[in-house]
Amino acid sequence: MDTDKLYVSYNTVHKLVKGLSEQLLASGYDPEVIVAIGSGGFIPARIIKTFINRPIYAVGISYYGIDKTHKDHPTKIQWIDEVQSQLRGKKVLLIDEVDDTRATLAYCVGELLKYEPAEIAVLVLHNKLKEKDVQFPIEIKRYFAGLETGNIWIKYPWDAIDIEEHTRLEEEMLESLRKQGKELYK
Repeated sequence: MDTDKLYVSYNTVHKLVKGLSEQLLASGYDPEVIVAIGSGGFIPARIIKTFINRPIYAVGISYYGIDKTHKDHPTKIQWIDEVQSQLRGKKVLLIDEVDDTRATLAYCVGELLKYEPAEIAVLVLHNKLKEKDVQFPIEIKRYFAGLETGNIWIKYPWDAIDIEEHTRLEEEMLESLRKQGKELYK
């Protein structure tokens, strides 16, 4: 088993999103629209729609080149200009899979603020507990993370070539942690 990677199955993603939707609703935040950052935020956004039933708008932000190295800054590759009126004055829930450097999330928040939403809340499956390259603007008052992790590589199921192998590796990882008296998910 790889000890430098965190394997996450589709079942785990679903459970994390369900828990996040419960936290979101318990907080009193009732978003009117969901904005999913592609490609990692697409599946969590669709799952949360099952629990809160809001329209989803998709944006594409690129912070990595084809060779998987960081660019100097995030850039838009797909945006939602045609639905600007759908965001003005609305409560927006911005979703991505991981808060790593925070550059992509903060960039997207900055772009969304141009549409004058009533409020933006940020939701991620995983928050890496490390120094972030940038901070959120002061307008971000609500932040939801399904699980906080160390600075470890997270292997999501939508990136797996062999999904059965991926799921097996997650099961092995979780069993190894249990034997050490540790639990990732409660």
